[in-house]
Amino acid sequence: MAQYQAPLRDMRFVLYELLDAGRALAELPGCEEATPDLVGAVLEEAGRIAEEVLFPLNRSGDEEGCRLEDGQVSTPRGFREAYRLFCEGGWPGIGADPDYGGQGLPTLVEFQVHEMWSAANVAFSLYPVLTAGAYRAIRAHADEALRRRFLPPMVEGRWSGTMCLTEAHCGTDLGLLRTRAVPAGDGGYRITGTKIFITGGDQDLTENIVHLVLARLPDAPEGVRGISLFLVPKRKVREDGSLGEANGVSPGAIEHKMGIRGAATCVMNFDDAEGYLVGPPNKGLACMFTMMNLERLAIGMQGLGLGEVAYQSAAAYARERLQGRFMGGPRDPDRPADPIVVHPDVRRMLLTARAYNEGNRALCAWAALAIDQAERHPDPAVREAADDLVALLTPIIKAFVSDCGFEVCNLGLQVFGGHGYIREHGMEQLVRDARIAQIYEGTNGIQALDLVRRKLFLHDGRLPGRFFAPVEAFVREAHGRAGMGEFVVPLEDALRRLRAVTAWLQEEGPQRPEELGAAATDYLRMFGLTALAYLWARAAAVALERLDGPERPFYEGKLAVARFYMQRLLPQVHALEAAVRAGGATLMALPDEAF
Repeated sequence: MAQYQAPLRDMRFVLYELLDAGRALAELPGCEEATPDLVGAVLEEAGRIAEEVLFPLNRSGDEEGCRLEDGQVSTPRGFREAYRLFCEGGWPGIGADPDYGGQGLPTLVEFQVHEMWSAANVAFSLYPVLTAGAYRAIRAHADEALRRRFLPPMVEGRWSGTMCLTEAHCGTDLGLLRTRAVPAGDGGYRITGTKIFITGGDQDLTENIVHLVLARLPDAPEGVRGISLFLVPKRKVREDGSLGEANGVSPGAIEHKMGIRGAATCVMNFDDAEGYLVGPPNKGLACMFTMMNLERLAIGMQGLGLGEVAYQSAAAYARERLQGRFMGGPRDPDRPADPIVVHPDVRRMLLTARAYNEGNRALCAWAALAIDQAERHPDPAVREAADDLVALLTPIIKAFVSDCGFEVCNLGLQVFGGHGYIREHGMEQLVRDARIAQIYEGTNGIQALDLVRRKLFLHDGRLPGRFFAPVEAFVREAHGRAGMGEFVVPLEDALRRLRAVTAWLQEEGPQRPEELGAAATDYLRMFGLTALAYLWARAAAVALERLDGPERPFYEGKLAVARFYMQRLLPQVHALEAAVRAGGATLMALPDEAF
């Protein structure tokens, strides 16, 4: 059976030993109370709920799925009770502004909690994480009257939020959308159109659902320059915040999906529905990116969470499953066979999973801390640098971490062998649930294009330097430390290659944009691998200083996995560099009609 225990020790390592979050958060106004003791208590309680409440519902929720009957979507058994407990604990407002009823905790803490929700029950986690994204978009772009009317019940969890972008004829190309918004003459608008693939579009968990809908005003410009953002509630909301009659919003169908079956993915019909403009007219896509970028980071966290469950389950199975003998001689001659954890190939799979999981946990936390610094730091220069880093890392985290999550889930299934392929052990569900993360919120190919076409050139190309500068500073300092050579030398080589390829793309891109498209996916993975090498080298530096303490086995484990990463996973950057420099000629040589 799949199993999960919240990785609280590794989270503490990332927060307080790797990132020095206690000091970093103390510098940020509004984070003074986020002490290690408080954060530790929050994470422990979140872990308990993940293990005891959400994880037991994961398999049953997948088997039952959601149902649409008489115009109402029902979630799987147990979800409503779990959601009620979730709200009673104040979890929907963990990162929300206290002015709207939230707890105001740092994004860094919110991300750790979200990882645990995703690991324990990714389908359930989608409902609150979408609400958190909708909250951010409304808070950032709506007028104060709308914020006061809609945000407090969302923060309480009584109302949820969704993101309504996709239409049947257009996916990523939102410039083609047809949903219309007509001024109603009373300051509101009437929204008509159909959206597909709307996660949480309808459900029985909350009193109301706040849809953020992209639509076109009359006479709006063509393409993405003519998109506006509207807030459209499932039930109308009176001026005093009380609920009125049903709005013109209804689920037309629910998708029968490969995975995340406990999350209702709906076709949503808007029929002359009452809505409110959020942000300036025709600037809706820019406003919606506030939500989309948070969701992209959350999707990366979903890959990390599922990868953690896959690793823990596979490691436990490998310690118990007897099969064959160790090639160097029996490890346990008194038993009929050795546990499969002794076999080199099984260890390769487990170490790969652990190296990606722990490295990606550090990467996501680094980005989360940068979000807090970008939003709260008193120094404008620090805020700008942090915001640049978040912008650079967002497509990498969404794509690289979700790619790793799917890879790790497949490796976990492989460790189980035939038992992994059947449902009762829970591994095949992890593979199905993880697969969508590479597709939604912008496919990973789209994320790679965002990285090479926008982020490499934004603000005169300064964003990559926000990554290179701290890594190069660390390399210079670490060269003089005893025992660090085996970690710093491969990191320095990968960094040199990544820097050179980045400069090449920045030079070639304006003249030959097709080369950016050809290089995008390989370049993003090269960047992700190098980022993890930096964080693993930092982890090794911390571990080397703590080997004489009472937790020596923990730090020895860190060093062992860091060595594996540097020697067995990081060398992928050599092949990726060659692929990027090969250019796009071979991709485009075959005529279209030959496919």
